[in-house]
Order: sequence, then C-alpha cells, then structure tokens
Amino acid sequence: MAAVTKVAVAGCGAASMAVAIPLAEAGVEVDVYELKSEISALGSGITLQGNALRALDRLGVWGEVRDEGYPFEGLTLRAPGPDAAVVAELPEVGTGGPDYPAGMGMYRPDLARILAKRAEEVGVRIHFGSKVTGVAETETGVRVDVGGASVGEFDLLVGADGLHSTVRELIGIEEKPEPTGMGIWRAFVPRPAEVAQSQLYYGGPAYIAGYTPTGEDSMYAFFVEDAQDRFALGPAEGAEIMKGLCGAYGGPWNEVRETLDETRRINYTWFTSHIIDGAWNRGRTVVIGDAAHSCPPTIAQGAAQALEDGIVLAELLLAGDAVDDPLWEAFHARRIARARAVVEASVQLGKWQLEHNRDADAPGLIFGIAHQMAEPA
Repeated sequence: MAAVTKVAVAGCGAASMAVAIPLAEAGVEVDVYELKSEISALGSGITLQGNALRALDRLGVWGEVRDEGYPFEGLTLRAPGPDAAVVAELPEVGTGGPDYPAGMGMYRPDLARILAKRAEEVGVRIHFGSKVTGVAETETGVRVDVGGASVGEFDLLVGADGLHSTVRELIGIEEKPEPTGMGIWRAFVPRPAEVAQSQLYYGGPAYIAGYTPTGEDSMYAFFVEDAQDRFALGPAEGAEIMKGLCGAYGGPWNEVRETLDETRRINYTWFTSHIIDGAWNRGRTVVIGDAAHSCPPTIAQGAAQALEDGIVLAELLLAGDAVDDPLWEAFHARRIARARAVVEASVQLGKWQLEHNRDADAPGLIFGIAHQMAEPA
C-alpha cells in the first residue's frame, strides 16, 4: 500500500509532471493546479542531458521527445573572431547510459505539452487558471486552498510551482532565487546545416555565445552578458542587440545574424541561484524542482534535476506506507547533495567568468559533475 491515496500538486512543469505521472499510474488521485490558463505556446529552448532523457523514458514519453527534439553527441568549443576556429571537440559523458544520446535540444513548450498529455492519459486532473493560495496541516493531511477557497484535504501537497513559488512562501521557507550577475539573450533561428551539436564560444563581447539544435530546421542561439536592465526592451530592440553581438563571432553566427528579427521569440532573463538549506518539506507539504533549487544553465542540468526530484519522490511515496520522518529522510538523502552539487558547480562556472579567471579548470568541473550525474538518482 502506498503512503498516499490523494495528492495535490502546484505547478505544471517538469517536476510536477515527474511526480504526478508515476503516482497516477499507480492509482493515486492526483490534482494539479496551474496558475496559467493553458500550456504556454511560447518559451525558449532547452538542453536535456542523458539523465533527463532517462527520466523522461521512465515517464513514458521518451519516444515522443526523441521525435520532437534533436539528439546529439559531444560539444564543440570555438574561439571568437571572424574565423570561429574550433578549439576543441569534447566528448560528453553519457549521463543517461548507453540507451540514450548524450544530449538533446528541443523547444521547451513542446516538452511541457508532451508531459501534460501523458499526465492526462494516466488520469492526472490538471486545473488551469488555478493558484494555490493556502495550506493548512490537519490531523490526517493537509488542506489546500485554491483561489481563496478550499479544494479539500490531501495526503500531500507538492509545491512544484517554479522559481517564484507561492507554496514555498506559504510554508515559511525564506530561501529564494537571487541574481548571480549574468543575463542571457535567447532566440529561435533556422539551424545552419553544419550545426549538429551544441557549440560554445568563450570570450568576445559576451561571456558565452552559443547555440543548440532543437530540430531539423531550428536551433536556439544565446549570448550571456553582465546582468542589465533589459526587460523594457521590445523584440525588435532585442534582435538588434543580438545582431550586434553576432558581429564578433564567425562561422554559423554569420547565418544567424541574417535571420535575427523581432519574430524570433527574443527572450532576456537573468541567471539566478538558490537551494533550500535543510529540509524541503514542512509537514505534509514539500517543494521540489525550481521551487527548491535553481541555478544558471551553465551545466544544463536544471530540467534533469527537476525530473529526478519528482521521480524519486513518487518512488518513495509508492514504496512507503506513511508520509513520515523516515520517508523525508530518505528523500533528502537522495536529493539534497545531488542538487547542491549541480547548483554550486553551475554558479562557480559563472563566477569564474565574471572574474575573468583564465586558470580555472572549467572542463574538469563540468566532467566531474557529469560523472556524478551518470549515477542514477
């Protein structure tokens, strides 16, 4: 018998679906409350490492993800400048094992759509336009309010409601994402034929210039810079800034520059970081994914860690017989150190760049984390 029969989940992202799908498959009643009115059709690209692909297979969506995304092996490092000289061709650690590619790029809303479709297929009830506004422990569970009114009592509330988690605030956890000092421009552009894997350029006017293929005809391109107040700029202004940055980089950037305009889903955000110090739960409410930990995408492990959070939590809930201290101890033992290693390494890579530290062993740090992630969560 599972530790839960009825679970509420706040949020409809990767972490949410990763816990909801296995629970519903096992017969647990799962209600997901999502603030947005629908699965967003807009968003940026996402890079999925092998351990994320392994997790998606566990959720029953690997076939669809493989068909929608662009799998690749290895990472190319190139130098800034008109020649865009190749500095290194790096093999990637297969963090998902031999059954999956080392990495995959795809459009983030496509992944969200695939996961939500799978969740509904196995019986998850997704309530859009619904915000969790209250949490109260009872003798037998947790009472959840949505939109200011009670929606009932549940055995568990999972706060998978992202960086600016309401659930995290409601249960009194004070840690929250803080800027790291970097900002990133992203755009979707046609994929030049020569781009068959992620490529990164270090140096020039941007800390990192890079792109990742997301399909046969698409890729997302990005520039990492000092964090600036760019949020009032419109798509056309963002396109002009990105086109200007392209001028310092050769190779495929020449094609990218010609296609950049306001229609390319230009997006600008700051890098942030946090991890909850100590337990991620307060009684029968727990936060996971970006609500519990976040980091810059310098190692591309954010989605993988969110998926692993949800899958591990579901596994323990289905194997246990109570939502009690031993269950939380087992969950934290499997998740906190692993998530912390990713957060700290991701932040360290950015810090070295901000400090212009040319002696730092960035490849060693990246490969070290990759080997850790190759071990199942």
